Amino acid sequence: MPVLGVVLAATLLGSPVFVAMSGLALILFFKDGTPVSAVPAEIYRLIASPTLPAIPLLTAAGYILAESKAADRLVRFFRAVFGWMPGGVALLVLSVCVLFTTFTGGSGVTIIALGGLVYPILLRDKYPEGFSIGLVVAAGSLGLLFPPSLPVILYSVVAGVPADLLYLAGLVPGLMLVLIVAVYSSWVGRRAQSGRAAFSAKEARAAFWEAKWELSVPALVIVLFVSGQASMVEAAAAACAYSILIECFVLRDIHFVRDLPAVLLKSGALVGAVLILLSTAMGLTSWLVDAQIPDRLLAEVQTRIASPLVFLLVLNALLLILGSVLEIYSGIVILTPLLAPLGAAYGIDPVHLGIIFLANLELGFIFPPVGLNLLLASSRFNRPLTSLYRHVWVFLIIRGAGVLLITYVPILSLGLLRLLGRV
Repeated sequence: MPVLGVVLAATLLGSPVFVAMSGLALILFFKDGTPVSAVPAEIYRLIASPTLPAIPLLTAAGYILAESKAADRLVRFFRAVFGWMPGGVALLVLSVCVLFTTFTGGSGVTIIALGGLVYPILLRDKYPEGFSIGLVVAAGSLGLLFPPSLPVILYSVVAGVPADLLYLAGLVPGLMLVLIVAVYSSWVGRRAQSGRAAFSAKEARAAFWEAKWELSVPALVIVLFVSGQASMVEAAAAACAYSILIECFVLRDIHFVRDLPAVLLKSGALVGAVLILLSTAMGLTSWLVDAQIPDRLLAEVQTRIASPLVFLLVLNALLLILGSVLEIYSGIVILTPLLAPLGAAYGIDPVHLGIIFLANLELGFIFPPVGLNLLLASSRFNRPLTSLYRHVWVFLIIRGAGVLLITYVPILSLGLLRLLGRV
């Protein structure tokens, strides 16, 4: 159809994704003679989701922490903890970036906010320039599996999988991905003969005491979840209120009247973009379901792929490629309705599938040619995009190996849930 060509051309020329999706949905509804009332009906179903309020609450909490001086306090703490180890400074950078990515939901804030802070630290400690850039780029997309990461909530809403199960299932895989990058970084630090400071228990205690407020935010969410004392939304509200309390009234990094409204406005812009995208995607999904597209896709895939193991391999490749092109929120709302039924048909646990899905999109941030972190790092460090490919390929390989382990060893995702009796 010529109109579909216009929609595609508009997208390629820079039209927002939600405009393309809503336009495509309306065209398809009109073509089939289906009432477009299905679109607002799907939006209402989205609004009625009991998990939805967690999205703006956690986003606000992440932006409040990102706009404060939390980065300086966390750098001091992790330097005191890891500075005496081989490759300790690299471990410090990795830890700070992971924690910030967890707070901000992988929206690129980590590289923008921390790049200028942690990159010079690595260079001063004699780390190779290429490794230093690669570590910042790679670490800036780790942490999306940990609470209170926003993509987990979004996947929960779209796929209908409880967010608390996803958070618990993501702990071990997330820690494993961080660990393999940490081992490699430590090895590079040893080879580079980077500086090592003597461990000081006094400094470690002082740094911990200074950073205790920020460190306690993810701990608060985890404790509320695991103990069953709060729902997802209640835990998100607690995290948001706690962040405002500590940054505005305890640490006073953000003025409650002068600064906080601007911070909330920034977070509101991201939330608005996510919700508009999610709403239009739900309308398009409604047409896909009515047209039985998932069923047709399933039948087509099953005629070509019989083995669940082969399906998982193809799924990984597809998610990795699309994850490098699509922004993570777009990827979740567009791909989940199509791929979740396929996973169920091949007998893959929906929680395990969610972790596979998110781990691949997390890796897509650094996958050439246009992974989001590559684009941001190119701008932040004033480097040609192609030069960054050389710096991230090792991280891409080792993290890719970790994603394959997550895919083919389900116990990594489901073991903790079984131990706690949640599945």
